[in-house]
Amino acid sequence: MHTHDEQPVFDQPFWDNLYTEQAQRWSGNANPVLIAEASKLAPGTALDIGSGEGGDARWLADHGWTTTGADISEVAIERARAHQGERTIEWLHRDLLEWEPEKQYDLVTAHFFQLPPHQLGPAFTRFGNAVSPGGHLLIVGHSPHDAIASQHKHGDMLFDVDTITELFDASEWTTVVAEDRVRPGVDPDGSPAERADTVVLLRRK
Repeated sequence: MHTHDEQPVFDQPFWDNLYTEQAQRWSGNANPVLIAEASKLAPGTALDIGSGEGGDARWLADHGWTTTGADISEVAIERARAHQGERTIEWLHRDLLEWEPEKQYDLVTAHFFQLPPHQLGPAFTRFGNAVSPGGHLLIVGHSPHDAIASQHKHGDMLFDVDTITELFDASEWTTVVAEDRVRPGVDPDGSPAERADTVVLLRRK
């Protein structure tokens, strides 16, 4: 009898440990999809969920958005706060597996938010509830069609566009973008490789 790989628990100790391992976990640059899509929108209030070390939140703040970043890791929040400079950014330390945002925002964005499938729908539904009427929800993840990510031991956490769009009622939401988007990247040994992201942008009616 074989047992399935235990699903990781993406709780605060997991993420705190991930950040503590390295002085800087991410590049510090904003995600390309955020730049591409948010640049087309009139700036308003923005909530970056899973804000990590703050790269996306800093970009939003620099481009006219009144920005809030939320993350499960206190280590990440402290690091983001240390790098915000003169920007006014509100940082929230929240358990993203449970949190229901208290306010609504013109843009809610979640990039590479990895959860087991049974937690994914409820989480994104909660995040959608935080979008104000006329506002946008931007969700980006590694595509199941991404050759590198799909071989990852947690490949079952990847989601396609339909998984996301099916969560949102078409009478309340307009699908602006729902596609696999290719970007240049690197494979595990450092060679250039094409990566594919699931990109979904919805507008609340």
